[in-house]
Amino acid sequence: MKPAVSVFWFRRDLRLQDNAGLFRALKGEHPVLPVFIFDKAILDELEDPADARVNFIHHSLEAIQQQLIAVGSTLYVQHGSVQEVFSKLCDTYAIQTVYTNTDYEPYARARDNAMADFFTSRSIAFVSVKDQVIFERSEIVKDDGLPYTVFTPYSRKWRATIKAEQLRSWGSEKLIELCYKQEPIAIPSLKKIGFRSSGQRFPDKHWDKHTIKRYKEQRDFPAVSGTSRLSVHLRFGTISIRALAREAGALNESFLSELIWRDFYQMIIWHFPHVVSSSFKPAYDKIEWRNNEKEFEAWCQGRTGYPIVDAGMRELNQTGFMHNRVRMIVASFLTKHLLIDWRWGEAYFAKKLLDFDLSANNGGWQWAAGSGCDAAPYFRVFNPYIQTKKFDPDLRYIQQWVPESQSLDYPAPIVQHEAARARCLAVYAKALKG
Repeated sequence: MKPAVSVFWFRRDLRLQDNAGLFRALKGEHPVLPVFIFDKAILDELEDPADARVNFIHHSLEAIQQQLIAVGSTLYVQHGSVQEVFSKLCDTYAIQTVYTNTDYEPYARARDNAMADFFTSRSIAFVSVKDQVIFERSEIVKDDGLPYTVFTPYSRKWRATIKAEQLRSWGSEKLIELCYKQEPIAIPSLKKIGFRSSGQRFPDKHWDKHTIKRYKEQRDFPAVSGTSRLSVHLRFGTISIRALAREAGALNESFLSELIWRDFYQMIIWHFPHVVSSSFKPAYDKIEWRNNEKEFEAWCQGRTGYPIVDAGMRELNQTGFMHNRVRMIVASFLTKHLLIDWRWGEAYFAKKLLDFDLSANNGGWQWAAGSGCDAAPYFRVFNPYIQTKKFDPDLRYIQQWVPESQSLDYPAPIVQHEAARARCLAVYAKALKG
């Protein structure tokens, strides 16, 4: 007879601590089989066999595995299509309920809707729980029930609505002995799933209270270690958003505001999924982008002749990280100075960023291009020289990533700022005048 179990399906919540969906599963009536699937539909889209994000996930799964083995359980990790893996699981276990944490991106929604039908056909309950955000979907909306499209009133309502219970810890780690007991099942190697080690070093997931406390004063200076570097851990759920929000609320309102932006963009992608491929404001899809491939390649390589832009791109290419202030500068440069479609830049970031998160990446790029909700007005064109003077006045950041910036080996500026700005304003005005 097949053993009766519930399944907890890990996705972007790779921790045993304070995991809302896992807690719900462990409080159910059946022992819990923890499952992770290297989804071929996602992995097959990745171009780099040494993709550091796959390494990060693999490393996180190994950490979970050690904790589960210590209580006589194991993580069940498979590589394949989601439906094929669950079909295989159904051959071995009498699955009663599948628990998971909700994912709000369009692909995840389509996948989960398809799996809900699959589970129904097998008489398996499917329970999806809020975990990766503080407020989801329509929990923070305007008084008329419509979603906010401007951050400031959304943030105000978010802060007015937050209560201690929304930030509670679920204490799932205290219940893991209720996981299904069986011999350890080996996690497939990176090689077996078609990848290899990136050699990437990952930021520590233990946050520095001093950094959070001084976040507002230090956040804009890329040469200073003034940001938390926790974004990859939030992206893959190796830390709890609730725990971090509790800390931020006590230490620094500006840091908490960044977490609210995260909820905001998740809400936007839920209510307006068209933003994945189109401008939030349809008029901006009329812009006649130049899309010069040679100039795009120069931007990708960090060879534009603008040191602050090139420093950011080289940092991204070498580390998978880019300081947030510099992300805004390079995005503005691509869309405004070079008049290259924001979708090109967004796709490049999606390939390179260790902390790539569709909703935040899309929101940031559309903000820079002027096409998004609550975006910078189109006539705001960052001046890279002024940005450098304000945020890297001693050129420490630039010298770290573009050491040849003062030499004859460094390329001349790919465009002249004032001419590029004038061209941008004319092209945008033409597209938007109707």
